[in-house]
Amino acid sequence: MADKPAVVLVHGFWGGAAHWGKVITELHRRGFGSLHAVEIPLTSLADDAARTRKMVQKIDGPVLLVGHSYGGAVITEAGDLPNVKGLVYIAAFAPDAGESPGAISQEMPPAAVENLAPDSDGYLWIKQDKFHESFAQDLSADEALVMAVTQKAPLASTFGDNVTSAAWRAKPSWYQVSTADRMIHPDNERRMAQRMNPRKTIELVAGHASLASQPGPVTDFIEEAAAG
Repeated sequence: MADKPAVVLVHGFWGGAAHWGKVITELHRRGFGSLHAVEIPLTSLADDAARTRKMVQKIDGPVLLVGHSYGGAVITEAGDLPNVKGLVYIAAFAPDAGESPGAISQEMPPAAVENLAPDSDGYLWIKQDKFHESFAQDLSADEALVMAVTQKAPLASTFGDNVTSAAWRAKPSWYQVSTADRMIHPDNERRMAQRMNPRKTIELVAGHASLASQPGPVTDFIEEAAAG
């Protein structure tokens, strides 16, 4: 529908654009005709922001940027484009300028930090047998197994990449906290949300993958942001 902005969805670490699958179908059902899910390389914040900017720049008209997990850092870095009208954070990092996701995590380590496993090539994985309990404990075992086997590991160095400019300081923002998150400490999410002074914050009783376990409430939140 012409009165709805384009929605650009940005995934996080250990997944791809398909993590947004349930939200995509729900947004489409609700009349969002311009939906885009960027596949970021997870090689550096600069690379991931550049890939996102390219997608946004090809869209005519207003854009709502939505980021999950590390995707929040990406929309923070890439959200300064003039047609970006708002930012939605779904259990996501929202660093300020000069901050990295890694530094934020070190302040309040998440419950599943011991289940991360670097490999000899510099990529950081979630141990397959720990994926369900770490990333998506409120999904079925089968859904979590597919996520675990198809996980997309980031270069571990990406965790330390600092945001250069925080778009949430200039753009309207919304934040969803996952109260049972084991990948980002829920109190870290609350702290990041509070300091950005969002239009609205909601809390869902959900694990890290709230976009998959609670697509209805997450879509409600995106729809509310789009209207705002």
